[in-house]
Amino acid sequence: MNDVQALFFLEHSQLEAELAASQRGGVMQGQAFSQDELSILVKQHWIVVAESDGEIVGYVIAGSWSFFENWPIYRRLLSRIHQHSIEQQGLTQTNCCQYGPIWISPAHRGKGIFEALVSELKSQVKVRYPFMLTFIAEDNDRSFAAHTQKAAMQVVDFFDFDGRDYYLLATATS
Repeated sequence: MNDVQALFFLEHSQLEAELAASQRGGVMQGQAFSQDELSILVKQHWIVVAESDGEIVGYVIAGSWSFFENWPIYRRLLSRIHQHSIEQQGLTQTNCCQYGPIWISPAHRGKGIFEALVSELKSQVKVRYPFMLTFIAEDNDRSFAAHTQKAAMQVVDFFDFDGRDYYLLATATS
């Protein structure tokens, strides 16, 4: 709980980091967590942080669909979730959770933190969910490469939402 305020400021400072400069200016504002929501995630879901010299240099979030279903993009995913499978198992609201966002400080990228965060998150989530699901904007090549190459995530769908295209990815937690 001591990290909630720091996570809040980090997330808000990085909210549009994936966007080109010409795309910035409030496009992603609806997807930021409040401090109260981050507190709920800490208490009832999952947040894994990476620290260096006492400073948070990365984090990843996961939560059950009951937490995320109030946002329109997640409701869209939930309406289609039953159409997808991974490892020959159909995805459902009860066998997978929402994974992400994940953020690594630019100064700490390429040092294995991404893999460590995802691995630790999977080990915590697998007790409850055999699968994690996330979405990545089509134009976010760096994130797509990290998730497919370093987190063993597989593309299960492609969709658009509010004029932007996304990959839907899933991975097993064990």
